[in-house]
Amino acid sequence: MIPEDVVDRVREEADIVSIVGDFVKLKRVGNSYRGPCPFHHGKGPNFSVTPRGYNCFVCHESGDVFTFVEKQLGLDFVEAVKWVGAKAGVEVREVAHRTEERDAREPLWEALATAAEFFRTQLWDTPGGQAARDYLEGRGIDRTVADTFGIGYAPRDAALMRDALHALGFDDDRQLAAGLLLTAPERPEPRPRFRDRLIFPISDASGHVVGFGGRIMGSGEPKYLNSGESAVFSKRKLLYGLNWAKQSIRKADRLIVVEGYFDVIRLMAAGITEVVAPLGTALTEEQAALIGKYTKNVLLLYDSDQAGLKATFLSGDRLLEHGISVRVISLPEGEDPDTYVAKFGADGFERAANASIDIFERKIQILERGGRFADLSRKRKAVDKLLDTIRKTADGLTRDLYIARTSEAAGVSREQLERELKAPARTSRTGSSFRQEPPPDDDDLPPGDRSPLPPVRRADRRLDRKALGVRAERELVRMLLHNRRYVEGSAERIGADTFADPVYRSIFAELTSHDPDVGIEELAAGLDEEATEVLQELMNENGGLDRAEETVTGSINALLSRGLSARLEEIDRLLPLADSDTKDDLIREKRRLAIEISSLGRPRWKSFNSSRS
Repeated sequence: MIPEDVVDRVREEADIVSIVGDFVKLKRVGNSYRGPCPFHHGKGPNFSVTPRGYNCFVCHESGDVFTFVEKQLGLDFVEAVKWVGAKAGVEVREVAHRTEERDAREPLWEALATAAEFFRTQLWDTPGGQAARDYLEGRGIDRTVADTFGIGYAPRDAALMRDALHALGFDDDRQLAAGLLLTAPERPEPRPRFRDRLIFPISDASGHVVGFGGRIMGSGEPKYLNSGESAVFSKRKLLYGLNWAKQSIRKADRLIVVEGYFDVIRLMAAGITEVVAPLGTALTEEQAALIGKYTKNVLLLYDSDQAGLKATFLSGDRLLEHGISVRVISLPEGEDPDTYVAKFGADGFERAANASIDIFERKIQILERGGRFADLSRKRKAVDKLLDTIRKTADGLTRDLYIARTSEAAGVSREQLERELKAPARTSRTGSSFRQEPPPDDDDLPPGDRSPLPPVRRADRRLDRKALGVRAERELVRMLLHNRRYVEGSAERIGADTFADPVYRSIFAELTSHDPDVGIEELAAGLDEEATEVLQELMNENGGLDRAEETVTGSINALLSRGLSARLEEIDRLLPLADSDTKDDLIREKRRLAIEISSLGRPRWKSFNSSRS
């Protein structure tokens, strides 16, 4: 008997449009394909096929890919699964039965598919969609291409979608569960998640619409807004375009990963169909694992700016962890995949793909251009970055080649590199990593290309705040908020760059850049949403304020000690690479730092609200 997950895998991998198209002449109409019904031998286009299944509006025959094959070829279910599996390239073992239970997710799929059609109608058939139509025209996207990908428009009027779906039987509860509506404690009345945005339906690998991406067409933030997490939508597990690309990926035995919706659309419209995009900047662990099910060959084609480079290397490391071969396509300066393919077409893209280089070689290239192997300290950091990638490389042969290439580039013996690889990966003294930055970092690029630290997920920040050093940051900021007379003195001893946690760093920076008597409202005006929430939380905590001076001094000493200790750790890592003269200098510096740490003493502050940090 075949396990149900294998049956589901065959259903997911099968291209029902292609299979039905072998028996019925189909033509695309909106989000479906239409043709004459093969069951009652009709002449009109009453037979509809979507990735979810087929349906005849006249004889009412309907079903999924297995049902179609059973009825069209006279097979039983077991034979149909095997036949479809062979088409999809999935090995099928014998099955004994089929589960007929209705999928609990179907009510949400239905609501989302209906919403997708509503958005599409709003784009093309209403005066309110004119701005969106103009925007698409400006991007070189005509209606044929837009309809292929189901692009739509979410109207500004908050009631339109909700009322339209109500009229079709989708109540507020179902719209809320599908992520189409949302509420807030201060605004309990449901309202649409997307308003006045260009809409991109997002499908799972089986072709069910599971969510949407909305792009703002003017100024404002966020530029892109995704559906919220739901029973059918998890952006960490989805890849935009996979439902269209999966067959091409298997055929070409490669996958091109780009940054955004328009990049996918432009490449697919040009005939390059083995392309997907993550629903964020870089690939997640779940997305990398999903890719590994389809191919072991990936080309990364991200924008050539700083954010694109960082996403490229983070995505590459995650793919290497799954034994995937990763190459990087580099485009000319100022070009992104959308503009490049618009100018040079599929042939131009293939030339760029043929010139791609291995991702590890690209990292070395960036480090060499930044002069990172020129002196001992920078070489140590560069080697650390390369070792981190080597540790993550699952394929043994690739890993061995990377070790050899690092030895050559850095001038470090293979034996020393292998000893380093056996040692634990480098971490901060607080026990957590605050800046998950793959190479290159800002020091590797010209000043004009440097950018602020990437945002850190809230869950990551909460974990970081349990660490000793970050509790010191928290207590210092809390005391300064309640006792402004200590702000000036604190700013003389440390700067905002001393802080590891980005939220506490931003609050400290605001405190030290204003007059001591600045109001909380004015402070909050310069902070993002999360920092504002933390600011309010700290203002509500009054424990230990009678020991403010002791806590401020102890916290600052703890942060200074942390910095000195980090330098000591760095010296320990530099020593194996140093010549004899440099080694003597490093040992002297190490002794001096130890004396400085000793003079700071042990931190004598207490976290009065640590359980809430």
